[in-house]
Amino acid sequence: MDWDWNYTGDIIPDLLDGLRYTVTATLAGYVIAVVLGLVWAMLRRTPNVVISQTVRWVTEFIRSTPLIPQLYFVYYVLPSWGLTIGSLTAGIITLGLHYSTYTAEVYRAGISDIPRGQWEACTALNLPRSRVWLDVILPQAIRRVIPTLGNYLIAMFKDSPLLLAINVTELLLSAYQVGSRSLRFLEPITLVGLLFIIVSVISSILVRRLERRYATN
Repeated sequence: MDWDWNYTGDIIPDLLDGLRYTVTATLAGYVIAVVLGLVWAMLRRTPNVVISQTVRWVTEFIRSTPLIPQLYFVYYVLPSWGLTIGSLTAGIITLGLHYSTYTAEVYRAGISDIPRGQWEACTALNLPRSRVWLDVILPQAIRRVIPTLGNYLIAMFKDSPLLLAINVTELLLSAYQVGSRSLRFLEPITLVGLLFIIVSVISSILVRRLERRYATN
């Protein structure tokens, strides 16, 4: 099958519209992941054993479960319990929840990497617990893990095609719909691959720059 450049030009707007949904789901899910991941990490360190162990097992369960069944559960099962969610919203929530269990481990590693002397100094100064976390520990811990968190943004972007399982018109589903109308899949699927490569490479370059910046500061 020969490449049709005229057809390629005609389908690019549809693919870019799908890319818009892909980027929206990725960025919104990422915000949930980095915020909720910090919450998980903090709860894991609480002195209350019941809370810390419950959070541990919940996050382990979510991280050990494939993303597809989680998408099906949120989009298809929750409505039977009276909670109906739109496909894009369900995709964003599921992506964010799934990846929050990974970012939680990143935060936990960053917090554990803080020298013991920092904690001892805070104790010696009799600083309130809130100030210890907000002014001393978290600023250092988050700064150390920013590059790793950036890598999870790229991973989430590459997992976004799974949202087609719940009918989110993201990039890959857009390409499939375009190809189905014309019975030509060479151009749309190839363009999907190229768009993913371009966005992933640009994101990787930005992450590497973050790594160099925080490694030298």
